Amino acid sequence: MPNMHAEHVSVRYGRRTVLDNLDVGPFPAGRVSALLGPNGSGKSTLLRAMAGLGAATGRVMLGSDELSRLPHAQRTQRCIYLPQALPAMVHLQVLESLLAAQHATGTMPEITAGDEIDAALHMLDIFGIADLAMRYMDELSGGQRQLMGLAQALGRHPDVLLLDEPLSALDLHHQFAVMDILRHETARRNIVTVMVLHDLNIAVRLTDYDVILRDGRIIAAGAPRDVITPDTLRQTYDISARVEACSHGLPYVMVDGLN
Repeated sequence: MPNMHAEHVSVRYGRRTVLDNLDVGPFPAGRVSALLGPNGSGKSTLLRAMAGLGAATGRVMLGSDELSRLPHAQRTQRCIYLPQALPAMVHLQVLESLLAAQHATGTMPEITAGDEIDAALHMLDIFGIADLAMRYMDELSGGQRQLMGLAQALGRHPDVLLLDEPLSALDLHHQFAVMDILRHETARRNIVTVMVLHDLNIAVRLTDYDVILRDGRIIAAGAPRDVITPDTLRQTYDISARVEACSHGLPYVMVDGLN
């Protein structure tokens, strides 16, 4: 699978310019990338623009294929966007929702109904929520809904996975479990995964390519240990911070105070 990048991305809401002629990427296939930055920096807006949602201009490229020129139905087959706040839940069983998503995008037309069910159950099992298969979606907690949404997204076999704060409703155990799953599945399938994150320690340890934004501008982009530095954290968050190695030799962000 080729890398993904975006060129000349601009988003305006009325007279307010959120993103202005932004070039971003390439986001590498087979690796997990993160968009970082303070609230209001344009992370979610950029993610939505790359997904083809909202009034954005510019080009989104997956290798030599211009996703931004594809019809909406084709684009949503190849590029799955999962919002932070999932739509209002309907009275539908979790397993039914995964099967409906597969049929809606025609992702697995060649397999039988029994295999289809097995594939959906396998996705739920990957995220540790197979026991929720017969539960109704409108009965789930926020964290369970988030896990279900991730299982549904991966179950559609996209080329690109765009996730807006996929860890926000999860406890500490599930945050790290989901990152392990996403890293494994992204590498195994060789897809492009880009997520909005706020946790800098998860980003510096568990992502492969990071973009830091502030006020709609790119402050830095590249490998996490090159991007998440005291200087970029001061520029981006107005904080005094250190990036040091823990007892296991892993990087750890320590905030000393406001800048």
